[in-house]
Amino acid sequence: MTLVPPPAAAAPGRTAVGVRATARITATVGGTATTLPVLDGDGPFELRRLRSHGSEARVCIVGAMSAPLGGDRLRIEATAQQGAALHITSAAATLALRGPDSEHATYDVHLTAGEHAQLHWLPKPLICAGGSDLRQTWTVDLAPTARLVLREEQILGRTGESPGHVATRLTVRRGGRTLLDQQAEYGPGAPGWDGPAVLAGHRAAGQLLIVDPVFEETPLEVQLLGGSPEDGQAVLTPLAGPAALVTAVAPDGLRLRHLLDTAQATFRRTVPGASAIREGR
Repeated sequence: MTLVPPPAAAAPGRTAVGVRATARITATVGGTATTLPVLDGDGPFELRRLRSHGSEARVCIVGAMSAPLGGDRLRIEATAQQGAALHITSAAATLALRGPDSEHATYDVHLTAGEHAQLHWLPKPLICAGGSDLRQTWTVDLAPTARLVLREEQILGRTGESPGHVATRLTVRRGGRTLLDQQAEYGPGAPGWDGPAVLAGHRAAGQLLIVDPVFEETPLEVQLLGGSPEDGQAVLTPLAGPAALVTAVAPDGLRLRHLLDTAQATFRRTVPGASAIREGR
C-alpha cells in the first residue's frame, strides 16, 4: 500500500487559481455625522477609518498582500445610505501583476448611493505591470438625488517596462436608468489600443465622472483641457443627465494626474454649487 501525503494547505484566502476576496463598506447617518456600521476587509483589502471631514466618513484601502495577481477574483462593495457622505481612497497605487499561469484577474467595484447621499471613489492609480492581465469593472447605482465623484487612473507598465493588458467597464445607473455604460481595453491583444484613435502612443489614461443634481440647472459645455497632444490632453463632456465626464490620456502618470486635477479645479470654478466637488483625494 502506498501512502499519499495530504496536499499542502493553501495560504489564507488564496485558492489554487488565486485569491477570492470581497470587502464591504456601509455608511449611514448617525446624529449629525456619517458612521460606518460595516467596515469589513478581506484578503488583500485592509480597511482603515480616516479622520472625518465635517459630516463625511472617510475610508482608506490598504493593500495587505500583492494583488491582483493572475487568477485573483477581488470585489469591493460600498454603500452610502440615505443622507450619508462617504469618501473612499487608497494608501498606495494598485499594482496588477502576472500570476503563476496565464489566467486573468478580476477586480470588481460595486458602489451604491441612496437619496441625498454623497459618494467619493478616489483611489490611487492602477499600474498594469508587464505580463499582467486584468479585467476591472465599476457598477454604480445612484438614487435620483445622490451625488457621485469617481476618479480612476491607469498606467500601462512601470518605468521602462512593456504594458500589461487591462479591460475595463464602467456602468452607472441613476434612478434605475442607465446614465453611462462604456468599455475600454488597452495593452497587448487589444486591437488598435496604441493607435491614433485610442492612446496615440501614451501610456496613461484616466477619467473623472461627476454626477450631481446641480447640473440640471447649470449644464456644462464641452471643453478641451491641457496643452499639446504630446504632453497629454483631456476632454470634458456633459452627459445626457446631471453628469459630466472627463477623459484624459497622457505620456505618464504624473501628467495624467495634473490633467485630472485641472479638471476638478475646472468643475469647482464653473459649478460652485456642486457640493461634491472639492480638492483632495
